[in-house]
Amino acid sequence: MSCSNPRPTRFVSSVALVLLLQSAGQSLAAQQPPPADEATVGVLAALLAAADARRFDPAPLREALSHANPAVRRQGALAAGRIGDGAAVDLLLPALSDSSESVQAAAAFALGLLKNARAIPALMLSVHAGQLEAVTAIAKIGGDEGARALSDIIASASPGASTPVVDQALLESWRFGPRAPVAQLVRFADATTPATRWRALYSLARLRSAQGAAALLRALADQDVQTRAVAARGINKALLDSARLNPRSAIDALRPLLGDPDAHVRINALRALASFRDSSVASVIAPLVADRDIGVAVQAETTLGVVRGAAALEVLRARLTSSVFAVRRQALIALAQADSAAGVTAARAVTADADWRWRSVAAEAFGAARARDRLEAQLADPDGRVVAQALQALQRIVPSADSSLSGRARALLTHADPGVRSVAADLIGRQPTIDDVDLLVAAYTRAEGDPFNDARLSAVTALGAIAAASSSGRLRVATKFVAVVARPDDYLVRRLAADTLPDTRDAWGAVLPIATGRTIADYRDVARRWLWPALAGTNPHIFLETERGTLEIELLPAEAPLTVAAFLGLIERRFFDGTRWHRVVPNFVVQDGDPRGDGWGGPGRGFVLRDEINPVRYETGRVGMALSGPDTGGSQYFITHSAQPHLDGIYTVFGRVVSGVTVLNAIGQGDRIRSIHR
Repeated sequence: MSCSNPRPTRFVSSVALVLLLQSAGQSLAAQQPPPADEATVGVLAALLAAADARRFDPAPLREALSHANPAVRRQGALAAGRIGDGAAVDLLLPALSDSSESVQAAAAFALGLLKNARAIPALMLSVHAGQLEAVTAIAKIGGDEGARALSDIIASASPGASTPVVDQALLESWRFGPRAPVAQLVRFADATTPATRWRALYSLARLRSAQGAAALLRALADQDVQTRAVAARGINKALLDSARLNPRSAIDALRPLLGDPDAHVRINALRALASFRDSSVASVIAPLVADRDIGVAVQAETTLGVVRGAAALEVLRARLTSSVFAVRRQALIALAQADSAAGVTAARAVTADADWRWRSVAAEAFGAARARDRLEAQLADPDGRVVAQALQALQRIVPSADSSLSGRARALLTHADPGVRSVAADLIGRQPTIDDVDLLVAAYTRAEGDPFNDARLSAVTALGAIAAASSSGRLRVATKFVAVVARPDDYLVRRLAADTLPDTRDAWGAVLPIATGRTIADYRDVARRWLWPALAGTNPHIFLETERGTLEIELLPAEAPLTVAAFLGLIERRFFDGTRWHRVVPNFVVQDGDPRGDGWGGPGRGFVLRDEINPVRYETGRVGMALSGPDTGGSQYFITHSAQPHLDGIYTVFGRVVSGVTVLNAIGQGDRIRSIHR
């Protein structure tokens, strides 16, 4: 996630996944609506099968898009987009004129996924009819033609009289990068309506354009809370430098926001202040470490570590005695960043802790202090999770040109922990040499039985770097790896190899369609038990009990049926009970679903979910599937603290918090999940 996190979701066999889906379905059978129409179930199952395999088959798509039920037509449109074949454009264009607005929106969304400029003229007609999803589709398609279309949409209104379509165009403008209509965004940054202002400012903030710096500065004093939050999120020293504005003006404008009634504004202001690295602000930041909102408190510690100074050190040392894991952890890391010697001393005190989590935090602190010798000592830790953290920290602080770390990495290619082997292969790939081919091939083979596939993927990446470095390297990889290793069952390995090792395309054959391991009966079961009831308006609810309280979450099978089915199957296994929130980023996301607790884990070997991208927006409390790349979903999921439009249409949304948002904001990293149940 990222939401990206370093290594979120991981994987179990397709058979195991099918069993999960079936077991969850059996417990829910008594709660289902009346029996579904089996003919319609068959149509839906065919869509699920085609989308899951990424197999373009016009027949089931046509059948669904012409179905009498608009909810089925909508599913047909979404499936056409998810499959990703440009041939679906001709099937989707007529659906833009469907009698159902929901089908029109789904067709526009799907055309955005396909990113074919041929659809832009038809999408513009939908825009003129008020279809907001068509605006987003044009932005996703991008290019010069898309940029011109978006600019025309914005030009159709004035800042004093905007429209929902224009507001949507302002929000999506960031997707165009250098082609974005920055001058138009600046013009709307002072619009009369707050909903218009914050959308224009959001794109300006994402674009980091010097032209927008002054508008963002003005908006720090806006009366609208969302506008202030967006403006603070976009301000940083690099932006002001590029705009040749006085950094002091930004610091002075940000300081009042540290007392803003809204915690999200306070967090964003703290982040912005960190970018100036000005120790004079430490005294006004210090009180926020005791803020009632844990996200503010943790971010205050983080900012103190960056701005440094005597006042920061005093506060951070005092926080090392906190009984709250998230607070003490960040204080330790921030102290190491503010003063390397003090940080190393504090981190040494936890290197012998019986809890591996504290030894891992010590590695993070040693990394912040750039204490290479301490990190190298931790490579002998008995817990692979600590070793992986230490090795990742070394990867960040040791320059790529320094070859001395490569020897340690080669030795760690035989480590018992897959995460360690993955980072080791990544390190070797930084300095590709033909002499490492045999070691990497052996590492790839060793990883075939791993519970997750990162070590295999990293070995392929490193081999690709060697093959790309020289003709002799390519020949060695071709003869020692491509010609010898059998075609892997793992679609993700094949896809990566096709991108980094072109010789595998002939040796291993086409990447698509994907062999999912499911039968049509399996897809019928998912359609009957979860998708059909959702189309009739019945969604399952789950209760996520944490140490801070309970969240009620409504799952969304109509948006992500296979993801919801798998998630419910894991709940039936009590898979999540007792796990911890291993990643919490203030005013962004909380993340769970890793039994290892370090971001690498998942249900086991072969468990992988293809993305079910849908039009649901990432607003506050949306539940999404964490990824380490396209189609890498597993058991790790995240929940958003606030709206995150840059995640829209990229990560699968499969649920939303309907009760307990205050609990969501109280969660800290390391907090335990007691149970997830229906």
